[in-house]
Amino acid sequence: MSMPRALDGPTRLCAPLASNNYGLASIDPVELCNEAKVELCRATRDLRSCGRLVQRILISCGHASLCDECRQRCDVCPICRTALPKGGNEPPLRLFYQCIEAGLISKKYDDRLKDKNDDENQLNADVQRLYCLFDVALENNLVSLICHYVTDVCMDESAVSSDPVIAFLLDEKVVIDWCRKTFKSILAELQATYSLTVLEMKKELSSILKISSKLAGVSNVLDVLESSFRGSISPMLQDLNHLQESILKTKQHLEIMIWCIRHQFLLKVRSRFSDFASWSSSFRERKSAAIVRAWPDILESSEQSASSLFIEDALSNLDTEQEYARNDEGELPITSLRAGGGNSFLSRLTGMAGCYPFDNLRAAVDLLFLQGNSDLVVAKQAIFLYFLFDRHWTIPDDEWRCIVDDFAVTFGITRHSLLESFVFYLLDDHTDDALKEACRLLPEIAGLSIHPKVAQTLLERENPDAALMTLRCSGRDGGATLCSLREAVTTVRVQVECGLLTEAFMYQRMICTKVKDKKVKVADDEANKQFSSWLMWLEVLVTEICCLCIRKRLVDQMIELPWNSDEEKHLHKCLLDVVIDDPSSIMGSLLVVYYLQRYRYTEAYQVDSKLQAQEEDFISKAQNEEISFKVESMSHWRKGLVGQSVDLLPEVVQQQLKSGKLPEVGGILGNKNIPAKSNVPTMQEPILGNLLFKAPHAQWEGSNGFLHSQP
Repeated sequence: MSMPRALDGPTRLCAPLASNNYGLASIDPVELCNEAKVELCRATRDLRSCGRLVQRILISCGHASLCDECRQRCDVCPICRTALPKGGNEPPLRLFYQCIEAGLISKKYDDRLKDKNDDENQLNADVQRLYCLFDVALENNLVSLICHYVTDVCMDESAVSSDPVIAFLLDEKVVIDWCRKTFKSILAELQATYSLTVLEMKKELSSILKISSKLAGVSNVLDVLESSFRGSISPMLQDLNHLQESILKTKQHLEIMIWCIRHQFLLKVRSRFSDFASWSSSFRERKSAAIVRAWPDILESSEQSASSLFIEDALSNLDTEQEYARNDEGELPITSLRAGGGNSFLSRLTGMAGCYPFDNLRAAVDLLFLQGNSDLVVAKQAIFLYFLFDRHWTIPDDEWRCIVDDFAVTFGITRHSLLESFVFYLLDDHTDDALKEACRLLPEIAGLSIHPKVAQTLLERENPDAALMTLRCSGRDGGATLCSLREAVTTVRVQVECGLLTEAFMYQRMICTKVKDKKVKVADDEANKQFSSWLMWLEVLVTEICCLCIRKRLVDQMIELPWNSDEEKHLHKCLLDVVIDDPSSIMGSLLVVYYLQRYRYTEAYQVDSKLQAQEEDFISKAQNEEISFKVESMSHWRKGLVGQSVDLLPEVVQQQLKSGKLPEVGGILGNKNIPAKSNVPTMQEPILGNLLFKAPHAQWEGSNGFLHSQP
């Protein structure tokens, strides 16, 4: 067991040094608290202690034990009894007074100019002296001294002292309070700086850069302090996390502000919008176009959900923990750094997503970098780039491209990330030129990490080939990678839209099998927990394929696929739902063909019986004789075909079938969890082609899919 290190000894200073900074840098952190402690003269005068302030250390032993007057008359050190030399050079000042004489510490903290402190204020004076030494270290890039003070002194359990002042200075709470006090001072300084004009801020750029360095230093000290609490549950750790978060956001905001100041907030770079009103109008047009082109969202309760833009999704992510931070009493008021503006108030009402477009460049910086978690700084920079692209695109490149490139170089943004932000903007822009440019840049950013929404947006903008290329580059088209149900639906939609029906079938089979075997982790961000079941995945994907095939007139190809019993329940229901809505549709006849092709004559007969009832009711109410005749002809032809097939069954089965004693197929129809109707828009009916067995006196004509009699 190691013995405790006693820190009760008298104040010592290392050998006198010519440079005050070097003296501070070379001092042992253990001695720093001794240097901060106010020492009083220990010489005896008139049977009592002198008690005056000690400004210098004794050369012979290094103790700070005698005031200037007593040192002239004493022969030995009152602490160690070491003989004092007569004459010679004057002893060096204590480190604290050296810093004052050098102008590193303000004279307002010079206790030599004040009356003698009482015991009650003595402790505050000692703490303030330590804070002043920390300030000097911070100002002169000696943050490592403070960090070593935390690790070598505060966190060292063997460092003890019976002196109450020294014992208090050994507590890490003193360092935490210094960090908080310093940060508040920096906030006040920044608030005053940010209130200046652009030209005035540019003149103060060197001072602002120094503030950024100080913020980084305080953040490093907090990192060291947090390491001592990791793995423990302590209220102090929570306070440290809050303080560190505020400092990091302030530093990130300051770095962006420095870039803006260097470029004079783009006042000399024209925007493609004449004013904020025209920009807002353009954004509303983009949003309206996104809503119009949006496909149904399978995870939404409504039949059709509005499609969000990339910028809206990105800004919504910044709302995380905002309410928590706003209600936290320990959170420092970094919002005081904001410039006044409508966006600031709007963000509290509608969230970040409702704040775009930003009022101006300063509003963009304030809203992005003073809100949201500091860990999202890369996402915030990407949003800022989006803002720059939105502000300048369509203007000649030589007027603004250098600005974007400088931003990327300043913050270490790769070309891939730069192009990614640009493509996100282009896909949000509803113009054809923007889509064309996005498709041109896609091959450069397509890869495993590409945003899954890119394929969805390309599909909505009627470019399924580019969407398929994106899926293949990301590896999401084969069902081997992790995905959400929404992404799986997008993949199926893209494949069917590209005519890859077999690939879509195999994809849904593979992904549902993996979900069933729990080889694919269901995404945590699903809106509805009911979609965590593999059966629900199967229902959604198979129903989506059926609806798309109806829309694309691919039902004849779809029914030839090898559906299993679980899948065909949804195929059965989807096709019958179309007939219920429109008895003149041929979807029911195609379902009969599906069962006949598989020699399942019983199911074909039962489906035909349902269709006959629907068609008879339709014919009795129809007012169009031509349509009625077509439906009647199709029904008559199908009935004869099914009858011929049923005749091949055993007599007993035929009797049970006609008497209704056999169980009915399509039991899934009674499931209330499945929507009664699909969300796919109605399209022209497909041509049956050669899938139906040809009748001797009937043929299929035209593109409407109705049966015409042969003359």
